[in-house]
Amino acid sequence: MAKWGQGDPRWIVEKREDGTNVNNWHWTEWDATSWSKGKLCEFLVGIVVENEAGRCQISELKQVEGEASCSSRKGKLIFFYEWNIKLGWKGVMKDSGAKHKGLIEIPNLSEENEVDDTEVNVSKKKGDGDILKDLMKTAGTAKVREALGDYLKALKTEFTIGMILPTKAIATQELTIKRKLSENTLQAPLGVRIPTVALHMTELFDTAAGRLYSIFTVKELVQKFSKSPAILEAEKGGKFQMFDGNVTGEYIELLTNEKIVMKWRCRNWPEEHYATVVLNFVPTPGQTELQLDCKGVPVCKEENMKFCWQKQHFEEIKGLLQLTTLKG
Repeated sequence: MAKWGQGDPRWIVEKREDGTNVNNWHWTEWDATSWSKGKLCEFLVGIVVENEAGRCQISELKQVEGEASCSSRKGKLIFFYEWNIKLGWKGVMKDSGAKHKGLIEIPNLSEENEVDDTEVNVSKKKGDGDILKDLMKTAGTAKVREALGDYLKALKTEFTIGMILPTKAIATQELTIKRKLSENTLQAPLGVRIPTVALHMTELFDTAAGRLYSIFTVKELVQKFSKSPAILEAEKGGKFQMFDGNVTGEYIELLTNEKIVMKWRCRNWPEEHYATVVLNFVPTPGQTELQLDCKGVPVCKEENMKFCWQKQHFEEIKGLLQLTTLKG
């Protein structure tokens, strides 16, 4: 498989300046390598298996080498991924309290093999504790393959939001996306502190601050750049729901054409956990600088959050602005 960026350029049609990819016909390609590394860590690290003899847990992602990408051609998605993964695990014997360590190696996770057939090798440092090794070989291997399946499902759904441009059929979809916020969320025990990070991103847009502000507060414009139904109540205390319910939250403060403060969460974040997102709209000559500050992002979701804003917000909004400029 060719490495990212080394494909034959004759077969790749660059995005047009007007942002149009008619009927999703042109070949487009997205690099999913960085996003995938974050997802693999999220799904694999922390896996626990247990029986009457002992308890084992995958404690770290020691190595993840390879690449992943997603291409779109004629309205269809094509996935390429090839990974060599090494994980560290720890175990403890229930009767003696003895602790042991070992490795899990996944030499070839790729589209050429079914997940259930993916090779998973378990080893342990010298000494007693083979019963823990056997536990990881059986129940542990099953859990690892299940997690790899979750990664591939996310690659083919979550990562690809916005890749297939909408056709006229999307106009017939009604807003039937009101769902319980607890649906498909990760459960975190009440009172457990979640490790978080803060993000700061800036982006320049070739439009006035008022126009850019409206794209975040007018439902019809949000639906255009997100290419999915949305629910918006753009007022203090108002709720919002975007990307088919994958993003939800509440408006905390709105200063017209200048600032938006939101409680913001993804569906698969720990239940009831919200980040605080602040958008500042700073006018510059002929452009507007959007300053994004986000606090409270779960550590394991940092890369996903960056991807969401860069690819699914900034780039899609720029495409929308180009189209509306041409039509105007």
